Amino acid sequence: MPAVTASDVRHQTSDVLIAGAGLLGRLLAWRLLRAGHAVSLFDRDQPGAERSAAKVAAAMLAPYSEAVACEREIFDWGLESMARWPQWLEELEADSGMRVELRLRGSLVVAHARDAALLDHFNQLLRARVGSTDAVQYLDAAGVRDCEPELAGAFSRGTFLNGEGCLDNWQLLDALHTAILRLGGNWHCGAEVQALRGGGLRVNGEWLNAGQVIDCRGTGAKPDAPRLRGVRGEVLWVQAPEVQLSRPVRLMHPRYQLYISPRPDHIYVIGATEIESESTAPITVRSSLELQSALYSLHRGFSEAHILKAYAQCRPAYPDNLPRIDSEPGLLRVNGLYRHGYLLSPLVAELALQSLHGPVDHSIVRRPVAA
Repeated sequence: MPAVTASDVRHQTSDVLIAGAGLLGRLLAWRLLRAGHAVSLFDRDQPGAERSAAKVAAAMLAPYSEAVACEREIFDWGLESMARWPQWLEELEADSGMRVELRLRGSLVVAHARDAALLDHFNQLLRARVGSTDAVQYLDAAGVRDCEPELAGAFSRGTFLNGEGCLDNWQLLDALHTAILRLGGNWHCGAEVQALRGGGLRVNGEWLNAGQVIDCRGTGAKPDAPRLRGVRGEVLWVQAPEVQLSRPVRLMHPRYQLYISPRPDHIYVIGATEIESESTAPITVRSSLELQSALYSLHRGFSEAHILKAYAQCRPAYPDNLPRIDSEPGLLRVNGLYRHGYLLSPLVAELALQSLHGPVDHSIVRRPVAA
């Protein structure tokens, strides 16, 4: 798509203008269009979202795993949010004609014998955060084998987290793009949003007005949100014909938690949790070697994998690492998903839409600012 110009949008009428076409911007545009709104979406990137944190993600849906390292709210909100994905993806398939793979077969946490204490610590924290629940199962070697047969003999213990899973984020981003266009949304690429105010935004030097503006620019919103920071994430996409893992696997490691998220056609997304850096430079040799070494230690079949892509990008986060929705007349700011974008985005998007129609009793939503 070519870059947008002022003349391209001057004649269009929309009652909602959305800045940012990452995960949240696309979800909100799609849901608003389904509700009958006229929507225009502006982003400096192309629909492939190569510059978006939404592209650089394993799209894990893992509230129990995240409960160990994050605030209790993430666990509660994550369970609430995940319940929406099956219905939303059915609706998205109807609107786009595209299926998005959703795997909710649970996830497996393992550690090599030398790192067994890390798995013990993970389990202790998990019990302290979520209590006793049938969703958490502690496995012996036979249990690990039954869960993921190809890991048989490699691990003597593991923790199975029932209900966790992942989705194909590239399929999701493509399906949202298609659905938005099919539903009549106006999508403007190469559109640099330079300023926002209640009821208007300035794009490529020209102010555009509408009844409602929604800011979903992620780290691009830093000039208007000084407490926002970027947290670097790095992932590898590999194709490994000799590996058949059916669910996400986390490998405990002294420096990080490595996660492996499966995709169709023997493709796997591999990454670690986060790096406190705002650099968007390409993935480093050190990170790449560490990820590949840990991957090989998990399953020898990864030695013949082909590296399809190495990505690095920054995810937006506030100091408390919790998402927030800030509301004022004519302007809604939705940001701070941190590394929980695919886990929390359905709930955050739904609350954002509810806040357009009146007060919402939820701590994600900040009290509206008086005009």
